[in-house]
Amino acid sequence: MRFDMHMHTYRHSPCSIIDPIQLVQRAQKIGLDGVVITEHDYLWTEHALDDLRAAAPGLLIFAGVEVSAHGGDLLVYGIKNPFALRKGMDWKTLCREIHAQGGVAVAAHPYRWGQKFDDLIRHHQPEIDGVERMSSNMDDELRRLSADFHDRHPQYAGMGNSDAHALEKLGMCYTLFDATIRTMDDLCQAIRERKTQPMVA
Repeated sequence: MRFDMHMHTYRHSPCSIIDPIQLVQRAQKIGLDGVVITEHDYLWTEHALDDLRAAAPGLLIFAGVEVSAHGGDLLVYGIKNPFALRKGMDWKTLCREIHAQGGVAVAAHPYRWGQKFDDLIRHHQPEIDGVERMSSNMDDELRRLSADFHDRHPQYAGMGNSDAHALEKLGMCYTLFDATIRTMDDLCQAIRERKTQPMVA
């Protein structure tokens, strides 16, 4: 199953110009099986997601959060209480809270903006579940660094996502899941079991 799990809309992320209804309709048109909307430090409610589901029947539509954490951003899936995930939390504490809520944590665009990603993992030992190997805002060098890290640390799921802030970027990178996904719990379990393959459209 093909999922894009990192994107933003103008409704809750001022850096995005994507209309959420157009997002889900576009996702369906380009052949994605599902999307996870990950606004900056905001989790969509199920009630609001139902409006999007009505606009794109058959598309799996979930919500996660891109948390602005100390040291870099983390993509968070499967949590119930977003208010416990505060801006500026360190990765180790943040991952513990995510796992306590039954969720998973994926490192967003590692090495971007000079992030000392290897040092962060080595010294703080956060219990992340996955790492983005590619996204629309990771150039060839960032993708190479991330792929090298993942090759050295295969215990993490390797992900591909668009990190779309404009509609034309949606789905340009995505994750192919070797699993049947119907719920957010299914998605989180597939990440834990590393049933993922990063792809470029």
